[in-house]
Amino acid sequence: MVLSEEKITHLSHLILNHLKTPERARLKVEEPVVLREIKRLLVDELRVESDVDVVVRRRLASYSKPLAEGSAEWETLYRKAFEEEMRKRKKV
Repeated sequence: MVLSEEKITHLSHLILNHLKTPERARLKVEEPVVLREIKRLLVDELRVESDVDVVVRRRLASYSKPLAEGSAEWETLYRKAFEEEMRKRKKV
């Protein structure tokens, strides 16, 4: 999924505002530092998902039986392959 810089900024502010509620957490660093870290994490996660998407699409394209993108079979295989690839890349 591709998000614009504005959308990433908006999401990071929403996350920060959620974190700032008194019952959640107290920030030990300045808000701009937290915002930068939230943005970095969002961008990194989106990059991983984009990379996985490319890998999965290549895998499905290599099948001997051509699959029509968007078909029920393609969607099922894509979802399963995407989840499998994401599990491989999960950080422990």
